[in-house]
Amino acid sequence: MDAAPHSISYWHDSLPDGDLDVQRPALPGDIDADVAIVGGGFTGLWTAYYLAQRDASLRIVVLEKEFAGFGASGRNGGWASAFLPTSWEAVAQESSREEALRMQRAANVAVDVVGKVAADEGIDAHYAKGGYLRLATSPLQWHRLQQQLAHAREWDQTDDDITLLDRREATARIDADGVFGGLYMPHCAAIHPARMVRGLAAATERRGVTIYEGTEVTAIEPGVVRTALGTVRAEVVVRALEGYTATLPQYRRAMLPMYSLMIATEPLPDHLWDEIGWRDRETLNDDRRFLIYAQRTADGRIALGGRGAPYRWGSRMDPAFEHPRGVHEALRHSLIKLFPALHDVSVTHRWGGVLGVPRDWFPAVRFERSTGFATAGGYAGDGVTLTNLAGRTLADLITGTASDLTTLPWVGHESRSFEPEPLRFAGVNAGMRLAAWVDSREERTGRHATVLDKALDLLSGH
Repeated sequence: MDAAPHSISYWHDSLPDGDLDVQRPALPGDIDADVAIVGGGFTGLWTAYYLAQRDASLRIVVLEKEFAGFGASGRNGGWASAFLPTSWEAVAQESSREEALRMQRAANVAVDVVGKVAADEGIDAHYAKGGYLRLATSPLQWHRLQQQLAHAREWDQTDDDITLLDRREATARIDADGVFGGLYMPHCAAIHPARMVRGLAAATERRGVTIYEGTEVTAIEPGVVRTALGTVRAEVVVRALEGYTATLPQYRRAMLPMYSLMIATEPLPDHLWDEIGWRDRETLNDDRRFLIYAQRTADGRIALGGRGAPYRWGSRMDPAFEHPRGVHEALRHSLIKLFPALHDVSVTHRWGGVLGVPRDWFPAVRFERSTGFATAGGYAGDGVTLTNLAGRTLADLITGTASDLTTLPWVGHESRSFEPEPLRFAGVNAGMRLAAWVDSREERTGRHATVLDKALDLLSGH
């Protein structure tokens, strides 16, 4: 059942009472600023937060079409993880092996930084660093997990970074059905994303930043941000739109808006939690290609998400695309398959939203001092933590602060544009169908689909 069929997400519905009752004022007309940030999600807010920390004299404004935390930042799976959406090999090819490992270490540290800021700013974000558990629910998946461990060891990842669990060890953490084993990684925390992003917005305002909500940006130019309500002139302009980048015509092919969908159950009774375990609130998925992801919420629900909604022609976005019944039902089926005891548990929330995927799945932070233009994004669903790292990096680049962050290998990276239509439409949707078919084929036959995996890599660029 859907208790809140028209809500944005469970996360927004479970904000403190009154949090969304009053919207911040819109842009009052033409203004001047030192830094204008387009986008009131994690990237924009972290950048503003750290800029104000670096230089309290800066006039910083954030421009948001809806309200702070409306998009993916407030409705994601709630994983503050250290995952990089691209491979270590890809990062090393751009730089070096040591630089790839330095990038990974910076992401690991950022998980703790997010938790520290929440604590320091008094943000009740339900942060719980229980780590991440990837389950194998078939012999093939178990074999792949062992290969992934061997690969991690080749990249100097120790037991402090990743460990292989046998069936007993894995189910002692989370007692899902049909488990053969798992991989456990400590660099991940469960979080209430809407509480975090809304709290970050308030903390940013306390540092002197002005956030204008209900203000749609129509164009970005060097030193200028144009809206229907007025023009902002600023020495530095930061594009921080992630999945919504395609709403600006000049960036239509820069970032793919990919829909990810989620469901949340009613709070589970204690006897079911006694059966399932999940005491440390680990984040959870299995090793299928058609990604699912889950967490145990602080109020005792399971929030589970996954991909499956098709890409829309011309990177079109519409709230109607956030509620595809078939995908939400498939997510419920995945939940019951993992935890058969939940067969009669109600699903109270179903929602979705767009995340941003670059053509090569390589996130980037860029700042051109000559034009004053800055941008960060391309997290491909791993942004709750990487946005913090990006915000700190942009703040250092913009203020000219020398730091180890400004030389990380994602700084200055340029991803090529996506293909024009109809190639983009055909390629993206063919890749999604192939991923689902490969998972189904492996489940049916029990055999690896090596050739099809390579075809999927070619299609996705990942």
